[in-house]
This record gives sequence, structure tokens and C-alpha cells, in this order.
Amino acid sequence: MRRNIVHVGAGSLSYEIREIVAVAREIRGLGQEIVWENIGDPVEKGESPPDWIREIVRGLVENPTSWGYCDTAGVPHTREFLAAEVNKRADGVRITPDDIMFFNGLGDAVAKVYGFLRREARVLGPSPAYSTHSSAEAAHSGYSHVTYHLDPYNNWMPDVEDIRNKVKYNDSIAGILLLSPDNPTGAVYSREILEEIAEIARRYNLFMIADEIYAHIVYNGNPRMHMSEWIGDVPALAMRGISKEYPWPGSRCGWLEVLNRDKDENFATYANSLLASKRLEVSSTTLPQMSIPLVMGDPRYKHHLDRREQLFNTRAQEAVDAFAGCDAVVVNKPGGAFYVTVMFKDGVLNNKQTLPIENEAVRARIEGLVSNVAPDKRFVYYLMGSTGIVVVPLTGFQCEHEGFRMTLLESDDAKRAWIFRTLRESIDAYVNS
Repeated sequence: MRRNIVHVGAGSLSYEIREIVAVAREIRGLGQEIVWENIGDPVEKGESPPDWIREIVRGLVENPTSWGYCDTAGVPHTREFLAAEVNKRADGVRITPDDIMFFNGLGDAVAKVYGFLRREARVLGPSPAYSTHSSAEAAHSGYSHVTYHLDPYNNWMPDVEDIRNKVKYNDSIAGILLLSPDNPTGAVYSREILEEIAEIARRYNLFMIADEIYAHIVYNGNPRMHMSEWIGDVPALAMRGISKEYPWPGSRCGWLEVLNRDKDENFATYANSLLASKRLEVSSTTLPQMSIPLVMGDPRYKHHLDRREQLFNTRAQEAVDAFAGCDAVVVNKPGGAFYVTVMFKDGVLNNKQTLPIENEAVRARIEGLVSNVAPDKRFVYYLMGSTGIVVVPLTGFQCEHEGFRMTLLESDDAKRAWIFRTLRESIDAYVNS
């Protein structure tokens, strides 16, 4: 080209969760049946929204308004409902419908949030990192994503001292990101830790981002808690959506809650730029937005959330029990979301371990893939070739620890038990090969 047209951050756009799909499809084409454990789509794994939620959506389809454009920031009645919900539970924070902003899924919101930041302004995020955030943050700056540690030997809790030091000694950091419940670890942070992180942001005049897509999917004794309950007077963005809750991932319906906009003029200007960017697109998804007050305001919704809480708590315990006594790995019971991270202990993996693969074509292809990859990715490839189970390597989440992430979504009890059992047996066979 006459001029270089590639964005400086283009090389940072990596999404291991879906990139491994291309390899799995190739392996499937060679004759290996594939079991998808790489992505958090409850519908794909057999769950569907309850009948009463689907009935609400069917009714909205008959409403001609649901087929048209809505206001740039979202359906007014829905924004009023959500603002009232925030104010109902918030601890001192008050917002208006103008502080609610809809996007075409949280992926769209993430792209805008980082894309409209000044390039020199960095956002400190967790490691392991969720790829959508880490890639977008790195791409906007043109440098590697800056991270703080989550401690696998402390239930994947944030290392608050690491956050404090990163912020103190790197004045390019303008914001702090957290995910609670976390993806990929399933960790849920205590209010004490959240308030401690907020205090760091307050002291150094930063803003915060909380990805709360799993805020209503908590268990193992953890409460449902929102950013507005612990943020105090720190300017912040809370990210919410319905894809995991109803569940309705195909709705592509997510929103931002802008908290404490009035506390900082620069932050207010930035938040206004996000809305201005939405005006270029006319509006976001109308029908899913219209469903939110009807679904979340229905008395049955709490029972729906409670039922899923019990469901995922049971499955999380099943997964943890499957790895009990396995000295090669560290497995913490998650407290929210629907993922489990299995971390290999230091020194367990090497580049000579294998799993038996009966299909010769599959074996040849796997052997061709593992020559120059991270040790946990090597295990993931052999696992795929040997058993057909597709998981995501932990190093794909910008993490120095080796391991993999699996889901708790399989709705067939017998198949789920087989998956957990096979993963455990495969680890034992691999590390002893």
C-alpha cells in the first residue's frame, strides 16, 4: 500500500476462546467427534429461557414498536426501569435514565469504552484476563495490556498490593478494570476487596470499569452485588447485559451504567463521547431492550435466578470433586459465572507428554500443531485429538500460569459427568506419559 493502513494495535486482537474453534473444526473434519467446552453459550449446551420469558418475547414480537428504531441511548422506559433499580440498591450513588446507555452486546460496549479513550490512557486489568477486554485495551494503546495478578492459591482473588504498586508507579494508568464474578476463574470478590480497590482509584484519581455480565449468576454463599453498592464517589462504568441471565446470547443486548458522572468533568466528557459515538449508529437492539422491564420486573425472575444459582453451584461442586486428589493441578470452586479454571502446578508440563490418539490423520495433525506452542496449549491440542473435548488454554487469557478453562454448561447430566471424568483421566494420563 502507498501508506501503512494497519492500526498500531491490530496485532493485539487475539481471542483464544474462538480461535481454537478453527482447529477443532479441522479435527472434526478428520473424523473426531467434538465436545465444545470453550465458550459460554448456555443455549448451545442445552439451556433455554423459561417458558414465561419466551412468552414475553413472543408478545413483544406482535408489538410493531419492537420492529423499529429506538432512542440512541436505548428505549426510554427500559432506561428508567434500570436507573430505578440502580438507585434502589445503590449505597449513596444516584443515577438518571441519561446515565444508562445501550449497545449491541457488551462486545460493542467494550470496543467503544477502550476505543474512545485517549491512547496514552491505560486501563489496568486482571490476569488471567478476559480476551475481549485485554485485546481491546491493548489495541487502543498499541502496547501489551497492563495487568494485575489474581492469586490461584487464594481462590483467584486480586492481589491488591500489586494493583496499588502498578497504579503508584505507572502514571499512564487512568482506570482499573475488574470482573466479578470473574471470567475465566469464576471468582467473586468480597465487598472488602472491592472497596479497597475503589479506594486506590479514589486516591490516585482514576476511574473504574466493572464487567458485571455475571452479576446475577453467583452461588457458593456469595451475594448478588453491584458496583453501585461499593463504588462510593469514584467515577465508574458498570457493564450489564441479558445474554447470560435469561439466557439470550443472541439478543446482543448490553448496557453501561455511568456512575458518578458529576464527580469529574474529564470523565463526564469521556462518557458523553461514548453516547456521541452511538448517535452515529442510530440505535441498538429494540425488542430485547423492551423485554427487560417485563422480565426483570416480574416476580418470577427472582425464582429464575435462584434456580440457576442452585444449578451452577451443584455443577461447580461436581467439577471440583472430579479433580479431588489430583496433585498435578489447582482447582478452586468458583463462586459465580459458569466456568472452572484448572491450573497446572509449576513444572508439571513438558514438551514430551502426549495422549493416545487412535485416528492416524488426527494424530498427525495434532503432532504438527504442538511443535512450538505453550505447554498448556499442547495439552489442550492433545486433549482435543484424543477425546474431542475442546477447552481453552489458560495462557490464552494473558496469564503466566498454565492450565485451561472449561464450562459448567452441559445440561445432560450423564454427558457432563463424562466430561469431568474424562478431563481428570486425561490429566493423569498426560502428566504420567
